[in-house]
Amino acid sequence: MNIEQIVAQLKQNDVVAYPTEAVFGLGCNPNSESAVQKLLVLKQRPIEKGLILVAPHLDFLLPFIETANFDEQHWQRLQTQYDRPITWVVPAKSSTPKFLTGQFDSIAVRLCQHDAVKQLCEQAGFALTSTSANLTTLPPCRSAQEVRAQFGEDFPVLDLPVGSATNPSEIRDLFTHQLFRQG
Repeated sequence: MNIEQIVAQLKQNDVVAYPTEAVFGLGCNPNSESAVQKLLVLKQRPIEKGLILVAPHLDFLLPFIETANFDEQHWQRLQTQYDRPITWVVPAKSSTPKFLTGQFDSIAVRLCQHDAVKQLCEQAGFALTSTSANLTTLPPCRSAQEVRAQFGEDFPVLDLPVGSATNPSEIRDLFTHQLFRQG
């Protein structure tokens, strides 16, 4: 599928696969509970774990982030482009749905400069949920062909290459720098 077709699927609250910095992600409209529920069922992921949101610009992520306690260092850390993808765990606004945050008062966000993510967010008008495209027990997909092998030939997948990162994103707390997942 091309960008326009994938955007149409996202706007219809469907789950799609798209390339990120290292692997394909499964994504949907984070503002749609029905879309997120479809994603969680497809991925067999417990809602308690919460989800990552990705976008090319902070504007797409700010509706979900409580920034009251941010200082200059936090803003800089969040917006710096690193040599590997880093997802930051930040305080969630009280209005951020629990189907995104799970059992937490925080949300994981990543600024992603991959061209596919840029185009999808800009054309759809919202951030994307991002969890690795793979069925439980199988490795994350690194090609559209692998996505189709795991999710079926008709699964909506944006057939573009992943970025040059070797591993999925590192996950860290924005305030304490605590490492939750090695990148």
